[in-house]
Amino acid sequence: MTTLGLVGLGRMGAAMARRLLARRIGVVAFDLDPARAESLAERGATPAADLDALVAALEPPRAVWVMVPAGAPTETTIDELARRLAPGDVIIDGGNTRFADDPPRAERLAARSIAYLDVGTSGGVWGEERGYCLMIGGPREAYERLLPVFEALAPGPSGLAPARGGAPARPEDAGYLHCGPTGAGHFVKMVHNAIEYGVMQAYAEGFDLLAAAGGDDVPDGQRYPLDLAAIAELWRRGSVVGSWLLDLTAAALARDPRLDGFEGRVADSGEGRWALASALDRATPMPALAAALFARFSSRRERAFADRLLSAMRAEFGGHREPR
Repeated sequence: MTTLGLVGLGRMGAAMARRLLARRIGVVAFDLDPARAESLAERGATPAADLDALVAALEPPRAVWVMVPAGAPTETTIDELARRLAPGDVIIDGGNTRFADDPPRAERLAARSIAYLDVGTSGGVWGEERGYCLMIGGPREAYERLLPVFEALAPGPSGLAPARGGAPARPEDAGYLHCGPTGAGHFVKMVHNAIEYGVMQAYAEGFDLLAAAGGDDVPDGQRYPLDLAAIAELWRRGSVVGSWLLDLTAAALARDPRLDGFEGRVADSGEGRWALASALDRATPMPALAAALFARFSSRRERAFADRLLSAMRAEFGGHREPR
């Protein structure tokens, strides 16, 4: 039986471990919070008290998947693992690492004859049930060795018609793909998240306009008190704008039609910024991403200076009074 080391058992890492165990992939689990690893023991995982114990519990050649926050935590974890692993082992980074950080990391590991795979992992909190979309970069030999792991994590055949008529089943049909050399997996995941920003912003703006249609300041004969939850459900069924994001939008509106449980301060993971920087480097226009990213920045500011200055200018040139 294939066995994988898994470091980082937050919401996504723990869900991945449970999905692997349910599909007969062994898991040796470690987290800085020992209770997280112990909670997986009843599912069949082997909890490890530290990285030394994790490496000792795996038979060579080993494979260790890292699911910790991007940046320093990931770098530190990979460096610590590299000191404990042996030639022929593989380290997989499944977090939201910036693609430019992958090649130098792979070079450091190659000096120890340790392979490195960068895996953009999409699926969020639903991945345990639905499976994960995996965008993989790195040496093909290491990728092929870990195919049982990718197949267990991925959703499996979707039932969609092949994109190329009559083509045999391909990995991408099952939800995972070797995208190219080191860094390619995280690059594709970065662009994936950039698209997600734009789609989310389009839904947000469209439903904002629907909500505004019932306002008291709308002219008579043009006021439409609309049921947004019902419209979201309608659009899910056969509409060209249907998507899983719309499914989730419909669920959120059904639970809280006025969204009173949210303040509207929208964070960003960094991948939108990286994608925009990459677009600038390549002179590739991405106006939808730029607008969506700046909208997220704007959501975190209260009475922003720019907004106050706009009101002041309108008052100066046109005598427009700011509404209170």
